[in-house]
Amino acid sequence: MAIELILMATKSNKAIKISQKHLLGIQDLSINDVNLILKESQTFIKLNQSKNKRLNVLNGKTQINLFFEPSTRTQSSFELAGKRLGADVMSMNMTNSAIKKGETLIDTAMTLNAMHPDIIVIRHQDSGACNLLSQKVNCAVLNAGDGRREHPTQALLDALTIINRKNKIEGLKIAICGDILHSRVARSNIYLLTMLGAEVNIIAPRNLMPKEIEKFGVNTFTDMKKGLKDCDIVMMLRLQNERMTSSFLSSNREYYEYYGLTPDKLNHAKPDALIMHPGPMNRGIEIDTILADDINKSVIKEQVELGVAVRMACLKIFCE
Repeated sequence: MAIELILMATKSNKAIKISQKHLLGIQDLSINDVNLILKESQTFIKLNQSKNKRLNVLNGKTQINLFFEPSTRTQSSFELAGKRLGADVMSMNMTNSAIKKGETLIDTAMTLNAMHPDIIVIRHQDSGACNLLSQKVNCAVLNAGDGRREHPTQALLDALTIINRKNKIEGLKIAICGDILHSRVARSNIYLLTMLGAEVNIIAPRNLMPKEIEKFGVNTFTDMKKGLKDCDIVMMLRLQNERMTSSFLSSNREYYEYYGLTPDKLNHAKPDALIMHPGPMNRGIEIDTILADDINKSVIKEQVELGVAVRMACLKIFCE
């Protein structure tokens, strides 16, 4: 499939180098950077579907995964991506690390830096932790999600999924629904999808909508049916209960009634609208089980598959 259909800024075939040493957020990337990552990701899709999935482009390179928060999809796909590229991958068990003894993130960074890794992948509960780490190590740092700030590889894999199904992003109407306030996935997707020319609708209760979010060039709705009208993509979000410092919801049942994706609400989107979710899903709260498993509309499993390709591309590009 021709990635050039959506790569708006680069029309030449000249090789492009990434402008950043680290992948800390979509906001730091240029359109050329995004194009490079998406184009490189395309090359790994067929590889991951083949019998021999291993390349040795990162042979001799060392990758360290630091996950301070629970993760299934992101951690496993980063580990798999590194191994398929031939890197030596070390995933640290943070529950058994010196962090539990009071060691700071800076001291952890200095310790790891002394081991001369080539790339560190980090997920942390505090916004900006990845930026801090990047200032203390000599190698590249990839942000696998930091607090409420950003989750760049999730946005990139979401974009790749949309391109694979719709052949473009520019001109599409994309709805992002749910807990926008606490979601790093929402922020990264807003930055990336608007950069690539999509019209983005944000749908959430008022108390889960960030203040002045319209400044990011999006449309805002508190009525889900109105927000979904004529949308090409419906991207649901997980309720970030662990980041809520007070009661934002009266009940899960009420949330599902007004903001859970149901067949009735989906009827307001285009007939060929696709359903996305970054996972993990809360079935019966954020999304109806029938829709989550609908093989004609749901691309949730495809997001997981393409996540490995995107993370392989990021590891290869930022290790070079």
